[in-house]
Amino acid sequence: MAKILAFIDGSVYAESVCRLSAWAAARMGLPVEIAHVLGRRMAGSFDLSGSLDVDQRTALLDEYARLDAQHAKLAQAKGRALLETAKTIVNNEGPAAETRLRNGDLLDALSDLEKDAQIVVIGKRGEAADFARLHLGSNLERVVRTATRPVLVAARQYLPFDRFLIAYDGGRSANRAVEFIATSGLLEGMKATVLSVGADTAENRSRLDAPVRRLREAGLDVEGLLLPGDPDEVIATHVGTNGIGLLVMGAYGHSRIRSLVIGSTTEAMVRRCKVPVLMFR
Repeated sequence: MAKILAFIDGSVYAESVCRLSAWAAARMGLPVEIAHVLGRRMAGSFDLSGSLDVDQRTALLDEYARLDAQHAKLAQAKGRALLETAKTIVNNEGPAAETRLRNGDLLDALSDLEKDAQIVVIGKRGEAADFARLHLGSNLERVVRTATRPVLVAARQYLPFDRFLIAYDGGRSANRAVEFIATSGLLEGMKATVLSVGADTAENRSRLDAPVRRLREAGLDVEGLLLPGDPDEVIATHVGTNGIGLLVMGAYGHSRIRSLVIGSTTEAMVRRCKVPVLMFR
Protein backbone atom coordinates (compact mmCIF):
# COMPACT_ATOMS: atom_id res chain seq x y z
CA MET A 1 0.00 0.00 0.00
CA ALA A 2 1.34 3.44 -0.90
CA LYS A 3 2.47 5.53 2.04
CA ILE A 4 4.66 8.29 3.41
CA LEU A 5 7.62 6.77 5.27
CA ALA A 6 9.02 8.79 8.18
CA PHE A 7 12.14 8.03 10.21
CA ILE A 8 12.42 9.55 13.68
CA ASP A 9 14.91 9.49 16.53
CA GLY A 10 15.15 11.31 19.84
CA SER A 11 16.27 14.61 18.33
CA VAL A 12 14.40 17.92 18.39
CA TYR A 13 13.51 17.30 14.74
CA ALA A 14 11.14 14.42 15.54
CA GLU A 15 8.02 16.57 15.91
CA SER A 16 8.79 18.45 12.71
CA VAL A 17 9.29 15.17 10.85
CA CYS A 18 5.91 13.95 12.08
CA ARG A 19 4.03 17.11 11.19
CA LEU A 20 5.71 17.38 7.79
CA SER A 21 4.90 13.72 7.11
CA ALA A 22 1.28 14.30 8.10
CA TRP A 23 1.13 17.31 5.78
CA ALA A 24 2.48 15.29 2.84
CA ALA A 25 0.18 12.38 3.60
CA ALA A 26 -2.89 14.62 3.74
CA ARG A 27 -1.95 16.31 0.45
CA MET A 28 -1.51 12.96 -1.31
CA GLY A 29 -4.28 11.01 0.44
CA LEU A 30 -1.88 8.49 1.99
CA PRO A 31 -1.19 6.97 5.43
CA VAL A 32 2.08 7.46 7.29
CA GLU A 33 4.43 4.74 8.45
CA ILE A 34 6.72 5.95 11.25
CA ALA A 35 9.92 4.02 11.89
CA HIS A 36 12.48 4.19 14.66
CA VAL A 37 15.67 2.16 14.30
CA LEU A 38 17.59 0.99 17.33
CA GLY A 39 21.26 1.26 16.52
CA ARG A 40 24.15 -1.00 17.27
CA ARG A 41 24.41 -2.40 20.76
CA MET A 42 27.40 -1.94 23.07
CA ALA A 43 29.22 -4.88 21.50
CA GLY A 44 32.42 -3.97 19.75
CA SER A 45 33.38 -1.19 22.16
CA PHE A 46 34.33 -3.52 24.99
CA ASP A 47 37.99 -4.54 25.06
CA LEU A 48 39.13 -7.37 27.31
CA SER A 49 42.70 -7.44 26.07
CA GLY A 50 45.44 -6.98 28.61
CA SER A 51 46.76 -8.79 31.65
CA LEU A 52 43.51 -10.18 33.03
CA ASP A 53 43.20 -13.67 34.48
CA VAL A 54 40.36 -16.04 33.63
CA ASP A 55 38.25 -15.17 36.67
CA GLN A 56 38.57 -11.43 36.03
CA ARG A 57 37.58 -11.80 32.40
CA THR A 58 34.60 -13.99 33.30
CA ALA A 59 33.39 -11.48 35.90
CA LEU A 60 33.74 -8.60 33.47
CA LEU A 61 31.95 -10.47 30.72
CA ASP A 62 29.08 -11.29 33.06
CA GLU A 63 28.79 -7.64 34.09
CA TYR A 64 28.98 -6.54 30.47
CA ALA A 65 26.18 -8.94 29.51
CA ARG A 66 24.01 -7.58 32.32
CA LEU A 67 24.62 -3.95 31.31
CA ASP A 68 24.06 -4.73 27.65
CA ALA A 69 20.72 -6.37 28.38
CA GLN A 70 19.71 -3.39 30.51
CA HIS A 71 20.77 -0.98 27.76
CA ALA A 72 18.74 -2.91 25.18
CA LYS A 73 15.67 -2.90 27.42
CA LEU A 74 15.90 0.86 27.96
CA ALA A 75 16.41 1.49 24.24
CA GLN A 76 13.32 -0.57 23.43
CA ALA A 77 11.24 1.36 25.96
CA LYS A 78 12.50 4.70 24.65
CA GLY A 79 11.79 3.64 21.06
CA ARG A 80 8.23 2.60 21.84
CA ALA A 81 7.61 5.87 23.67
CA LEU A 82 8.97 7.91 20.75
CA LEU A 83 6.78 6.05 18.30
CA GLU A 84 3.62 6.43 20.39
CA THR A 85 4.20 10.17 20.67
CA ALA A 86 4.89 10.40 16.95
CA LYS A 87 1.73 8.47 16.07
CA THR A 88 -0.33 10.81 18.22
CA ILE A 89 1.11 13.86 16.46
CA VAL A 90 0.34 12.44 13.01
CA ASN A 91 -3.15 11.29 14.00
CA ASN A 92 -3.93 14.73 15.41
CA GLU A 93 -3.13 16.19 11.99
CA GLY A 94 -5.59 13.82 10.32
CA PRO A 95 -3.78 10.96 8.48
CA ALA A 96 -3.70 7.39 9.70
CA ALA A 97 -0.34 6.19 11.05
CA GLU A 98 1.40 2.93 11.80
CA THR A 99 4.67 2.46 13.68
CA ARG A 100 7.69 0.22 13.22
CA LEU A 101 10.41 -0.40 15.81
CA ARG A 102 13.43 -1.95 14.12
CA ASN A 103 16.78 -3.29 15.30
CA GLY A 104 19.94 -2.97 13.25
CA ASP A 105 21.10 -0.53 10.64
CA LEU A 106 19.05 2.37 9.30
CA LEU A 107 19.77 1.50 5.67
CA ASP A 108 18.53 -2.05 6.11
CA ALA A 109 15.28 -0.68 7.50
CA LEU A 110 15.08 1.81 4.63
CA SER A 111 15.51 -0.95 2.06
CA ASP A 112 12.76 -3.03 3.66
CA LEU A 113 10.24 -0.26 4.24
CA GLU A 114 10.57 2.12 1.30
CA LYS A 115 9.18 -0.22 -1.38
CA ASP A 116 5.66 1.26 -1.19
CA ALA A 117 6.72 4.73 -0.06
CA GLN A 118 6.05 7.76 -2.21
CA ILE A 119 8.32 9.97 -0.09
CA VAL A 120 10.84 9.29 2.68
CA VAL A 121 10.91 11.93 5.45
CA ILE A 122 13.87 12.46 7.77
CA GLY A 123 15.18 15.24 9.99
CA LYS A 124 18.02 17.49 8.92
CA ARG A 125 20.05 16.47 11.95
CA GLY A 126 19.94 13.62 14.43
CA GLU A 127 20.56 13.32 18.14
CA ALA A 128 24.34 13.59 17.81
CA ALA A 129 24.53 16.49 15.36
CA ASP A 130 26.54 19.60 16.20
CA PHE A 131 24.11 22.53 16.00
CA ALA A 132 26.82 25.11 16.64
CA ARG A 133 28.73 24.00 13.54
CA LEU A 134 25.62 23.31 11.46
CA HIS A 135 26.71 19.73 10.88
CA LEU A 136 24.23 17.64 8.94
CA GLY A 137 23.28 14.33 10.45
CA SER A 138 25.29 11.43 9.04
CA ASN A 139 22.08 9.44 8.63
CA LEU A 140 20.69 12.11 6.31
CA GLU A 141 23.52 11.65 3.85
CA ARG A 142 23.28 7.87 4.10
CA VAL A 143 19.54 7.97 3.39
CA VAL A 144 19.89 10.34 0.43
CA ARG A 145 22.65 8.18 -1.06
CA THR A 146 20.56 5.02 -0.71
CA ALA A 147 16.87 5.89 -1.05
CA THR A 148 15.13 5.17 -4.32
CA ARG A 149 12.33 7.59 -3.42
CA PRO A 150 12.33 11.38 -3.03
CA VAL A 151 13.68 12.42 0.38
CA LEU A 152 11.90 15.19 2.25
CA VAL A 153 14.23 16.76 4.81
CA ALA A 154 12.45 18.40 7.74
CA ALA A 155 13.64 21.70 9.16
CA ARG A 156 13.84 22.14 12.91
CA GLN A 157 10.36 23.66 13.04
CA TYR A 158 7.40 22.87 10.82
CA LEU A 159 5.53 25.92 9.51
CA PRO A 160 2.62 25.94 7.02
CA PHE A 161 3.50 27.37 3.61
CA ASP A 162 1.99 28.14 0.23
CA ARG A 163 5.07 28.87 -1.91
CA PHE A 164 7.87 26.60 -3.07
CA LEU A 165 10.98 26.95 -5.18
CA ILE A 166 12.58 24.45 -7.55
CA ALA A 167 16.33 24.96 -7.93
CA TYR A 168 16.72 23.95 -11.56
CA ASP A 169 20.01 23.14 -13.32
CA GLY A 170 18.71 21.09 -16.25
CA GLY A 171 20.10 17.84 -14.84
CA ARG A 172 18.35 14.49 -14.60
CA SER A 173 17.48 14.80 -10.92
CA ALA A 174 16.08 18.31 -11.39
CA ASN A 175 13.86 17.02 -14.21
CA ARG A 176 12.70 14.17 -12.00
CA ALA A 177 11.71 16.77 -9.42
CA VAL A 178 9.68 18.73 -11.97
CA GLU A 179 7.85 15.61 -13.14
CA PHE A 180 7.07 14.52 -9.59
CA ILE A 181 5.66 17.93 -8.72
CA ALA A 182 3.59 17.94 -11.91
CA THR A 183 2.02 14.52 -11.30
CA SER A 184 1.93 13.79 -7.56
CA GLY A 185 -0.50 16.44 -6.35
CA LEU A 186 1.78 17.16 -3.39
CA LEU A 187 2.07 20.88 -4.13
CA GLU A 188 -1.14 21.43 -6.06
CA GLY A 189 -2.58 24.94 -5.66
CA MET A 190 0.68 26.47 -4.43
CA LYS A 191 2.72 29.21 -6.06
CA ALA A 192 5.90 27.91 -7.68
CA THR A 193 9.18 29.47 -8.72
CA VAL A 194 11.63 27.66 -10.99
CA LEU A 195 15.00 29.28 -10.36
CA SER A 196 18.08 28.75 -12.49
CA VAL A 197 21.39 30.40 -11.61
CA GLY A 198 23.67 31.59 -14.39
CA ALA A 199 24.45 34.29 -16.91
CA ASP A 200 21.58 35.96 -18.74
CA THR A 201 21.99 34.17 -22.07
CA ALA A 202 19.50 32.87 -24.61
CA GLU A 203 20.61 29.31 -23.85
CA ASN A 204 20.07 29.68 -20.10
CA ARG A 205 16.71 31.40 -20.59
CA SER A 206 15.50 28.67 -22.92
CA ARG A 207 16.54 26.02 -20.39
CA LEU A 208 13.78 27.29 -18.11
CA ASP A 209 11.07 26.97 -20.75
CA ALA A 210 10.49 23.22 -20.45
CA PRO A 211 10.05 22.96 -16.65
CA VAL A 212 7.90 26.09 -16.49
CA ARG A 213 5.70 24.84 -19.33
CA ARG A 214 5.38 21.36 -17.76
CA LEU A 215 4.26 22.78 -14.42
CA ARG A 216 1.81 25.19 -16.03
CA GLU A 217 0.31 22.31 -17.99
CA ALA A 218 -0.20 20.59 -14.63
CA GLY A 219 -2.16 23.61 -13.41
CA LEU A 220 0.41 25.26 -11.18
CA ASP A 221 0.90 29.02 -10.85
CA VAL A 222 4.60 29.19 -11.75
CA GLU A 223 7.21 31.76 -12.66
CA GLY A 224 10.66 31.16 -14.12
CA LEU A 225 13.65 33.14 -12.88
CA LEU A 226 17.24 33.32 -14.13
CA LEU A 227 19.59 35.04 -11.70
CA PRO A 228 23.36 35.56 -11.84
CA GLY A 229 25.78 34.69 -9.07
CA ASP A 230 26.93 31.82 -6.93
CA PRO A 231 24.23 29.10 -6.72
CA ASP A 232 24.61 28.57 -2.96
CA GLU A 233 24.19 32.26 -2.20
CA VAL A 234 21.52 33.05 -4.78
CA ILE A 235 19.24 30.14 -3.87
CA ALA A 236 19.56 30.63 -0.11
CA THR A 237 18.93 34.37 -0.38
CA HIS A 238 15.87 33.92 -2.57
CA VAL A 239 14.41 31.31 -0.22
CA GLY A 240 15.01 33.51 2.81
CA THR A 241 13.62 36.76 1.40
CA ASN A 242 10.63 35.66 -0.68
CA GLY A 243 8.46 33.65 1.68
CA ILE A 244 9.51 30.29 0.23
CA GLY A 245 8.32 27.44 2.44
CA LEU A 246 9.86 24.48 0.61
CA LEU A 247 12.98 24.07 -1.51
CA VAL A 248 12.90 21.37 -4.20
CA MET A 249 16.16 20.31 -5.83
CA GLY A 250 18.21 17.47 -7.20
CA ALA A 251 20.43 15.74 -4.70
CA TYR A 252 23.32 16.14 -7.12
CA GLY A 253 23.79 18.11 -10.29
CA HIS A 254 24.95 17.27 -13.77
CA SER A 255 28.24 19.16 -13.59
CA ARG A 256 30.69 19.75 -10.76
CA ILE A 257 29.28 17.33 -8.20
CA ARG A 258 28.86 14.14 -10.16
CA SER A 259 30.85 12.06 -7.68
CA LEU A 260 28.71 12.84 -4.62
CA VAL A 261 25.03 12.43 -3.95
CA ILE A 262 25.13 15.27 -1.48
CA GLY A 263 27.50 17.63 -3.26
CA SER A 264 28.57 21.16 -2.48
CA THR A 265 25.48 23.07 -3.60
CA THR A 266 22.98 20.57 -2.19
CA GLU A 267 24.74 20.31 1.17
CA ALA A 268 24.99 24.08 1.44
CA MET A 269 21.29 24.48 0.74
CA VAL A 270 20.23 21.91 3.32
CA ARG A 271 22.47 23.55 5.92
CA ARG A 272 21.61 27.18 5.20
CA CYS A 273 17.90 27.13 4.36
CA LYS A 274 15.59 27.01 7.35
CA VAL A 275 12.81 25.36 5.36
CA PRO A 276 12.18 21.74 4.38
CA VAL A 277 14.09 20.47 1.34
CA LEU A 278 12.64 17.88 -1.06
CA MET A 279 15.53 16.10 -2.80
CA PHE A 280 15.64 13.83 -5.82
CA ARG A 281 18.43 11.56 -7.06
